[in-house]
Parts: sequence; C-alpha cells; structure tokens
Amino acid sequence: MGARGILKYELGHGAEPRPGWRLAWYEPRRRVGVFFPAPLHLLARAIRELKWRVGVAWRAPTRERHEVFDLQRVQREQQKLAAEFARGYLRGWAECIDAWAEAVETASREGWHH
Repeated sequence: MGARGILKYELGHGAEPRPGWRLAWYEPRRRVGVFFPAPLHLLARAIRELKWRVGVAWRAPTRERHEVFDLQRVQREQQKLAAEFARGYLRGWAECIDAWAEAVETASREGWHH
C-alpha cells in the first residue's frame, strides 16, 4: 500500500469505508468517493475547494478584457440588427421592382402607352 493508501483512498458505490474514515468529496464522473481519516477529511475538502476557487479566479478575465468582450458583444448585436434590417430593406425593394416590372409588362400587353 503506497502513501496514497495510508492518507487517502477511493471507493465506488456500495463499498464500506474503513472505521474512522470519512467522505471528503464525491466525484460523480468517476462515481467514486474520496475518503480521508476523520480529522483530515475536513481539511482535505477545504484545501480542494480553495484550490478550485483560486484556479477559477486565476483563469478569470481581467476587468479590461471583460469590458472589451462586452463592447465586442454590443458591436456584434448591432451588426446583426443592421444585417437583418438590410436584408428586409433589400427584400422590400426587390418586391417593389418585381411589382413594377409586372405592372409595366401588363401595361405593355394591354397596350397602354403614355
């Protein structure tokens, strides 16, 4: 049994922990509970949580980068709205031109001349 077996061990579903050992955390993806001796399980859980929180804070974008992301998001939304407006505008013009061409064609067939 290595050093990990002395201070920490992992159990799957249905396995009974050793007497005096408590669950420090559960890993749902692996379906494994991680156990430590009774006074250490709280310390191990706190260290794991602190390590995770520090990692999240360290990887978080700086305030300036966050503001740049916000500006880029606003600009993308404006460009999207402008593109939608332009498509509708051009579609409206195409309908007008088609209606005009149809009217001219109908008028020329019926012999209307100005």
